[in-house]
Amino acid sequence: MRFRTVLTRAAAVGAAALLAVTALTACGSDDTDAADNPYGLLQPGVIRAGTLTDAPPNVFLSDGKFTGFDNELLRAVADKIGLKVEFVGTDFSGLLAQVNSGKFDVGSSSITITEARKKTVDFGNGYDFGYFGLDVPAGSSITGFDQLAGKRVVVVQGTVQDDYATKQNLDPVRVPDYNSAINQLKAGTADAWIAPAEIGDKSAADSNGKIKVAAKQLSPTPTAYAVAKGDDKLREALNKGLDEVIADGTWSRLQAEYYPGRPIPADFKPGSGSVAVPSPSAAS
Repeated sequence: MRFRTVLTRAAAVGAAALLAVTALTACGSDDTDAADNPYGLLQPGVIRAGTLTDAPPNVFLSDGKFTGFDNELLRAVADKIGLKVEFVGTDFSGLLAQVNSGKFDVGSSSITITEARKKTVDFGNGYDFGYFGLDVPAGSSITGFDQLAGKRVVVVQGTVQDDYATKQNLDPVRVPDYNSAINQLKAGTADAWIAPAEIGDKSAADSNGKIKVAAKQLSPTPTAYAVAKGDDKLREALNKGLDEVIADGTWSRLQAEYYPGRPIPADFKPGSGSVAVPSPSAAS
């Protein structure tokens, strides 16, 4: 009986030791995971970014590659903090919810910061300003935003242009993407499209004379990258990388490349606002 008792005690001690080793191993694994993936990304070392495919010059596909000002800037920012970027196309109407639910690490699509959107996601520092553009079919008599009452106005669902049209009581026609809005203008099924101005400019230029830009007005808030609520480590890292690409001239170079001739408002300061912005000529 005593021999069996000793064996039982030895087995218990052995089991306890095994549990302790297992626990230490598990803790070590967690520490290793944290070191390998400090920002809690879906894939260590890679930002999975939700973006659009049809909104040049901001975000679009070219020869199968995601590009545009927003996406090239994000690549440069990610490089500063030692990360790569994998872009995935989606619809804007679902983008913010997909970021907050963890489908994407970041939303990259000229997302204007609004109080309503802050309820769904957190935003980094602003990296661009924007204008609203008013595109109309060729031959239209509409020349300004004050002439839209009673007109069939199309907007992309969930955008800040959608918010603007709704607040103006325009009862807008909502479509899922920019191509749908462009097609409505070309077909004559819409009287006007309220668009991000740069996208509106490009769409009119590519329309073979079927669409023209009637007016523009400055958007009151900047655009920024979106992250999930509470994802402070990634947000702060993006802010740090953004300041670095502003300081080294990358931001200015991309502005000149994608928005040639577009004046930058005197009171707009990208990033934290504490970094000097080189001129495009100095950055080249």
